[in-house]
Amino acid sequence: MQQFGAPAQQYDRFMGRYASSLAPVFADAVGVRAGMRVCDVGCGPGALAAELAARVGAANVAAIDPAPQFAAACRERIPGADVRDGAAEQLSWDSDEFDATMASLVIGFMRDPDRGVGEMARVTRPGGTVAACMWDIATGGMRMLHLFWTAVREIDPTVVGEAAMVGTADGDIAERLRRAGLADVVSGALTAHVDYRDFDDFWEPFTFAVGPAGQFLHSLPENLRSAVREVCRTELPTGPFTLDARAWYARGTVAARPTPTG
Repeated sequence: MQQFGAPAQQYDRFMGRYASSLAPVFADAVGVRAGMRVCDVGCGPGALAAELAARVGAANVAAIDPAPQFAAACRERIPGADVRDGAAEQLSWDSDEFDATMASLVIGFMRDPDRGVGEMARVTRPGGTVAACMWDIATGGMRMLHLFWTAVREIDPTVVGEAAMVGTADGDIAERLRRAGLADVVSGALTAHVDYRDFDDFWEPFTFAVGPAGQFLHSLPENLRSAVREVCRTELPTGPFTLDARAWYARGTVAARPTPTG
């Protein structure tokens, strides 16, 4: 995952603080509570996994990420959790291990999202919950990224940005859960927010080349990078400010497995 080759600390400065704000809201929507065993798919440096550990205990949390430096950071952050290196499309746990399996801000980056959801369902017990969320890019509800891509399109109107990514439009995740055979699918919106000290606190993380936005900025010549920066600057205050971020989410219930015959 070249988009996520940056050190964990740089990811945390860019998207990790949003992920941390989103984590308790997502866990509430899924109904994570004491006594459950839960899995965080695409855990990154551990924003959601840390929230899950606070609710169910580290020994009841499993997590996995394809970026080794992120998995290592999550492992260090949550001693006692079962944190592994690996991809969503081939989870390394047995079937029916978890009460809930969650993917926060990850489904859009899976190489095969439908297979990833299928694997999440496989490792979740019948009656358990599979859930995923992704930023609202399609209608601009993720304000930070909306500001960035709007500025980019002022420089080059042909740029698509992240709007075509899986899960970024309302209803897309829910449809994928249904397609995977999950029952009682519920979907909705979650809101996070991040406080910034000033414009530089907003802009500097884009220069770390993290994720699609950072990678795109890194690909531009210096004069165009400066142009995008100045457009963003005109849209934001000079002092402290707060940006909201909306994510679409869906959850579904794993159906009973067919009884073997013969």
